[in-house]
Amino acid sequence: QVQLVESGGGLVQAGESLRLSCAASGSIFSINFLGWYRQTSGKQRELVAGITSGGKPNYVNSVKGRFTISRDNAENTMYLQMTSLAPEDTAVYYCNAYIRRSIRDPGSQFWGQGTQVTVSA
Repeated sequence: QVQLVESGGGLVQAGESLRLSCAASGSIFSINFLGWYRQTSGKQRELVAGITSGGKPNYVNSVKGRFTISRDNAENTMYLQMTSLAPEDTAVYYCNAYIRRSIRDPGSQFWGQGTQVTVSA
């Protein structure tokens, strides 16, 4: 089974930083990390930081200048460095990747289980 596992979330105070990690494991022929999403209870999942196939990052306006996305497809890892956190950043953060499990697998999108980030004022 292919898995994406997020880690690094937690409870922090406003202004502090967190670094989220996403580790892929299992039978993976190839992987392309697509980005980080977040979701608050009662709201739709939102793209926070995306990254193109060419490696160019893009961010939702509310996190520009504060968050940095990075990835290493060869090492099956993706990161989200979050600084100057604010209560509005409180959400469950999800990793998203496109994975081929074998040479015959055309590939599909996978989601992690999410990691909780809570920012107190």
